[in-house]
Amino acid sequence: MHEVEYVISPGEGVFYGPKIDLHMTDVLGRSWQMGTIQLDYQMPAQFGLTYMGADNQEHTPVVIHRALLGSLERFIGILIEHYAGAFPFWLAPVQIRIIPVGEGHRAAAHDLAERLEYRVDVDERDETVGKRIRDSEVEKIPVTIVYGDKESDDSLAVRERGGEQFTKSLNDLRSYLATL
Repeated sequence: MHEVEYVISPGEGVFYGPKIDLHMTDVLGRSWQMGTIQLDYQMPAQFGLTYMGADNQEHTPVVIHRALLGSLERFIGILIEHYAGAFPFWLAPVQIRIIPVGEGHRAAAHDLAERLEYRVDVDERDETVGKRIRDSEVEKIPVTIVYGDKESDDSLAVRERGGEQFTKSLNDLRSYLATL
């Protein structure tokens, strides 16, 4: 078993019974209470709750309160700050952006988007390809695929956030994405 650091905090406003809190430190060094689990001896007694035990006697139950993430909003805020919006692939709201080079490539780009089993969008804006690639970087999209005359299921132009570029077949791309 691993040794886990802990702190006993006498005088805290714990009204029901013993509790365990999980505190996380954000990228700015601030500590936030996230998850908590607490035993509640008070409320069951105040409500007159009982159960019949194995000894055939009435007993007052103990209620376990838990909040796995603390406040969901706080948890999401800490994630956004921690990653500075550059979420890992598995967490990114848009995992892949496909940029069709021209209007004639839009249908193929949408077809590819449907065949990829990820959160994909297609950027059809009437902007230059360079501007759309830059926007994808600024929006911190993990993977961008540029789709033009040279691209097919056998040769996709892939760009990772941060600038690394490579060419992969659709099957190789699927295998690669599964590792992210």
